[in-house]
Amino acid sequence: MDKPSDVTQEKTQKTQADSATAERFISEKRIGERIRRLRLKKSMGLVELGLHTGLSASFLSQLETGRVVPTLRNLARIAMVFSKDLSYFFESEPAAVFCVHRKQDRVRLPQTGVEVPAYFFESLGYLVADRHMDPYFAQFVPLAAGTAPKPHVHAGSEFLFVLEGEMEIGHGGQMQTLGKGDAVYFDASTPHSYQCVGAVPAEAIIVTMQAAPIAHGHLSAPGLIAPRRPANPPVEKL
Repeated sequence: MDKPSDVTQEKTQKTQADSATAERFISEKRIGERIRRLRLKKSMGLVELGLHTGLSASFLSQLETGRVVPTLRNLARIAMVFSKDLSYFFESEPAAVFCVHRKQDRVRLPQTGVEVPAYFFESLGYLVADRHMDPYFAQFVPLAAGTAPKPHVHAGSEFLFVLEGEMEIGHGGQMQTLGKGDAVYFDASTPHSYQCVGAVPAEAIIVTMQAAPIAHGHLSAPGLIAPRRPANPPVEKL
């Protein structure tokens, strides 16, 4: 039969183990860091968060730095302030995206919808399935005399940086000539076009984003939007 001292010791060990397990769990889930990110994203101070939750700023500070273990009640208060479900603090965080695209693995594709392409492009982000932007390397070839570039539109915004050569960008009713080192950012919902105006091909990096510009109430349209697809080299259209 167990002695009372043995029973007390066993209970103490269980309590210590449970406490250690809980602290390790809190640490692994980085709950304090998640709370801090939510707070900073809302530009909210500790005192303001304390007013919303009924918790002191000093307690919240210790919570964020992992010096105290939160109760479910306290986590629920914090979750409600940021319109999050309690499960937000316990779900596994997605791994940070880091994806290298090797030059030899890229696919060179021509401009679509024309007999004689004005440019060729390579997707620099096709391996990322759920990407928020579409980066490209594009080469613009000199056009035959009298040949006009084909305008296009698409939702989002577009950015172009000229690496080499000289090219002309049409946007709505205006035309701009860009040389090496020049850049342009524009709404792509307006018809736009590109063409090489030098004797040698021009090269550029182009990035398109499917997001509404802050200053507008409608979606802008980028010139080069790649379909969202997994890691296989895609047949993407500009």
